[in-house]
Amino acid sequence: MAVHEHPHRSAGFHLASLRRNRTAPASGPGVSERADTHTARAYAFASLRLLTGFVFLWAFLDKAFGLGYATPSGKGWIDGGSPTKGFLGSVAVGPMKSTFHSWAGDPWANWLFMTGLLAIGLALIAGVALRIAAVAGTAMMALMWVAEWPPAKHLSDGSASMSTNPLVDYHLVYAVALIVVAAAAAGDTLGAGRLWAGLPAVRDHSWLR
Repeated sequence: MAVHEHPHRSAGFHLASLRRNRTAPASGPGVSERADTHTARAYAFASLRLLTGFVFLWAFLDKAFGLGYATPSGKGWIDGGSPTKGFLGSVAVGPMKSTFHSWAGDPWANWLFMTGLLAIGLALIAGVALRIAAVAGTAMMALMWVAEWPPAKHLSDGSASMSTNPLVDYHLVYAVALIVVAAAAAGDTLGAGRLWAGLPAVRDHSWLR
């Protein structure tokens, strides 16, 4: 005896299969490539964050303890040296020359500068408070850019300024790097960014992110 399948039952079976296929997660070479690209991008931003963080943290350590790189041994902050006197006192050109000279070596300038270096460096290394670090770091880099004043070809005494570019120097590059890692939430990879973002205060105030 032949068995005839009911046409509506058959159609329902095929529709159910089609729905399952539509809701199934996509797979294949294209999806794998996108996932690999996303992972590579995340690690690239995390690497930029860590390297930039080490620049700020090392600057603090060298200036604080006189490790013999930019700051000679025995001239560190803990030895009574001033982290700002040499740099700000030697500003020889630019619209804020006299202002920087008046700030050079002042206790408030030393504390603000060193606290900024340490806080920004730690925030970047840990991958937390990246937006705050980006704002503070960009302000610091902007002031240092003005102090060096790359547009000048000559100093006030007429000697060559040794500037190699009228606009872009390493301070500007660091400022952009800070903004990029904050915008990319680079602390989520190789950092504590996700844990930080989960804190109630951070969830309620996105600028802390």
